[in-house]
Order: sequence, then structure tokens, then C-alpha cells
Amino acid sequence: MTVSSRRFRTTTALAGLTAAALAMTACGSGAQGGSGDKLKVVASTNVWASVAQAVGGDRIEVEALISDPATDPHSYESTPRDAAKVTDADLVVLNGGGYDEFVEQILAGKPKPVVEAFAGEHGEPAHPAEPAHPAEPAPPAEPAPGDGHGHPAPAPADEHGHPAPPPADGHGPPAPAPADGHAPADEHGHSEPAQPAPADEHGHAEPAPAEPAPAEGHGHEGHDHSVNEHVWYDLHLVHETAERIADELGKLQPADAQAFKDSAARFSDEVGGLEARTQQLAAAQQGKKVIVTEPVAHYLVEAAKLDDVTPPEFVKAIESESDPSAAAVAEIQNAVNSKQAAAVIYNPQTESPVTESVRRAAEQNQTPVVEMTELLPEGRTYVQWMGDQITALETALNRNP
Repeated sequence: MTVSSRRFRTTTALAGLTAAALAMTACGSGAQGGSGDKLKVVASTNVWASVAQAVGGDRIEVEALISDPATDPHSYESTPRDAAKVTDADLVVLNGGGYDEFVEQILAGKPKPVVEAFAGEHGEPAHPAEPAHPAEPAPPAEPAPGDGHGHPAPAPADEHGHPAPPPADGHGPPAPAPADGHAPADEHGHSEPAQPAPADEHGHAEPAPAEPAPAEGHGHEGHDHSVNEHVWYDLHLVHETAERIADELGKLQPADAQAFKDSAARFSDEVGGLEARTQQLAAAQQGKKVIVTEPVAHYLVEAAKLDDVTPPEFVKAIESESDPSAAAVAEIQNAVNSKQAAAVIYNPQTESPVTESVRRAAEQNQTPVVEMTELLPEGRTYVQWMGDQITALETALNRNP
């Protein structure tokens, strides 16, 4: 769902979560590392718990606040027990971007080490691991050159006593116009010297060639994560998040810092294999049309270079958790019935009568339906789960050449 429209429903009980958490953890040691000197990591969902486990291995204890595949994380309401777990954790891993806002609210005001996946594309996380350091005072300004008595040095002059023209980089006093008043001027009205050094029209040195605009596609090459917070479908961002988890764990347990980095590298290699498979899928299926009942797999669809032809009005209604208009429902039903798409991507965790009707229409028209979810099935790791979904999508697209 979009960041602007998808927020967890917050109940009045949330106001008491912090107090309840303190009460439940009052008897705890609060010591770093959890039981048996293992670091205690809490993740908002079992997706990020799996990523953290891949990095930390048997050196950490990981617990997910949301792990039931039948649960819709968008409507999850946190409990005092959740708050206690977050408060007692050595490290918290969350999705961010408004997806698991209840964790952000529990963390408010707590100097807790946090890895926020969404923040990987948007700068520092909302809850930095350490309190900000006070700003250092700026060094005193160097005095302007002068004659030693506090008077500024006179501007350099030419052999006739006239002020010299500015250098090619544009610094220094501007040159006056010649006596005839017809000296050429730049677009800002600054007179140009009669014999300019090689420069642009403003007297500035030629700039370096401009960076090319980011290409459409990947977030680090064009993704705009402000439109979709389901960032665990962005494979590149996932392995970047694993590296950030390794960094934080290494700070908490320096003796194992290299082991955490090595584990993150191995995990990144596995995710790189998924990226390679997605690139192969794009090469074979680029441009094929899909319809989605909710854009949970937006970044995977984008990486595979598929064409999402879901009617915008339908998507907007689903994103805002409102009922689509009759016209929007008719439009998506027509798209399915006319077999515009090679596959329908379906999120069973946000099922509704409207999305169920879309699925039935697809099945009646023998259009493959691919389920893509927000939580891991029991007994599967992140890499296994994502690999299964890529395989399912590839199989569906191959059915409609």
C-alpha cells in the first residue's frame, strides 16, 4: 500500500503500551546480548526476522511480532507484550515507511539501535541507533586580507589604475564597463572582460559533464519508494538491509563483527541469485501484461519489466482501503474477461469480496493467478520464499506466450 494512505489502525490502548512495556520488563536484566550472551533481535514481521537470522545465525535470538500468514499486517494492532519485546530488544529491525508504524510509535523517544529497511533509500532511519552528537562549533572565520590596520586590501588594478577584471572562475570584483559603455554583458548584467579565459558565458570554468538522469527501474537507479512501502520485494534493497543489520550487530558485539559481515555477504550472494533469475525473467517476458489485486509485489513486477495494466482507479481505492466504485470494478472485470493480462497477481492477506471476484473471473477465463504475500509461510526462509514466488510468476507467464 502507499505510504500516504496505509497506516496501521491505532487504538486507544496504544497510549498505554510504553507503561505496560516498562512494567513487563522491570524484572529483566536489561543487559545487552539477551540470554546466553546472544543478542536479542526483534523484527516487525517474519520477513525481516528471516533476513536478520541469516545475518546473525546462532549468535542472536530473533523474534517476529507478526508471523501468522493469515494476518493482514496493515490492520495489525499491537499489544503491551509487543511493546515489552521491542523495549527489551538489543536491536529492532522494521520495514518503515509507515508499514509497521506501531513499532515506530513504541520506539518513540527511546535511544534504541534500529535498522529501518525503507530508510535505506531515504537517508537516516527515523530512530537512529545513537543519540545525535551536539554540533561542534564552527571554526572562527579567517580575517579578510588587509593592510594590518583593519582596512580591507584594495582591489587589484591594471597599469592604468583601473580595477582588474575578475579571474576566469568568477571570483573577485567585477570589471567595470569600458568608457564607451558598449561592453558585452552576460545575462546577469555583469560586464565581461575583453579577453576572457576559456569559460562559460558567466566567466565560470566549464563544469564537469552532468550525471545522466537515473534510469527507470531499480530504486538505486530510479525506484521511488515513496509510492510503495513493500520494500522486501526490492531484492537489491534487501541485501543492503542485511549489510546494515551486520553493521549494527557488529557494534553491539564487536568480537563477532567479522562473522556478521561474512554472513551478510553469503546472504547477499543468495539474494544476488534471485536478482539474476529476475533479470532472466525480464529478458524472456519483458512487456507482458499483469493485473494486480494489490501492488504488494510492485518492485518485483518492475524489475521483471512487466506491464501492470490494473485500472488506476481500482488501485487507488484498494490502496485507500475503500470500496472501489462500480465503474472501477467493471473496468477491472472487463480487463480480466477480455484476457488483457498474462497473469493476475493476488495478495490473499488483503482479500475482500471485490478481490475475490477478480480472482474468480481470472480462473474462469483460465488466466493464471499467482499468489504473492506479505509474510513467510511456516518453515521457509526469505530466500526460499522469494525464490518460490519468482518460480510461480515465471510458470504463469510461460503459460501465456
